Amino acid sequence: MSSVPGDTSGLQLAPHPDRPGWLQWQLGKDEDNHFNREVMGEMMLRRDDDRHARLRMIPLKRHLNPMGTIHGGTIMALIDISLFTTWRVLADQPVGGAVTLELSNQFVGPGQLEQPLDAVGEIVRETGRLVFIRGQVEQEHGLIASFSGIVRKTGQ
Repeated sequence: MSSVPGDTSGLQLAPHPDRPGWLQWQLGKDEDNHFNREVMGEMMLRRDDDRHARLRMIPLKRHLNPMGTIHGGTIMALIDISLFTTWRVLADQPVGGAVTLELSNQFVGPGQLEQPLDAVGEIVRETGRLVFIRGQVEQEHGLIASFSGIVRKTGQ
């Protein structure tokens, strides 16, 4: 397992036992009591290249809206979590205590139950206090959403 010195989030990354090339995001001993695990289910992440990180969730029936597509709230939650995983994986910085300052999202297509849902992010800029991130949510069949967000660092 890998953690970043000074990170108080309890966030640790470990190779996924069943999916080569992917990491598990583990939140520590109380992981099952956190929103991420309880609501979102299993998530995994990886660094695609020097500029892009990918957070993947496997949609379940509980993530559907009445129309049978992935609920917008689920997609927004995935995006919010991806701000932190993108920053953590690409910058190798502690994310504990940081908060989402701003999140903008544009839905452009429906998410389907049968396919993994991926948020692919990149760091646009990092300052002493803020991290600016943008990206897209995608599935095999195409683009689901685009987003941008700002994370405020701990103690700033």
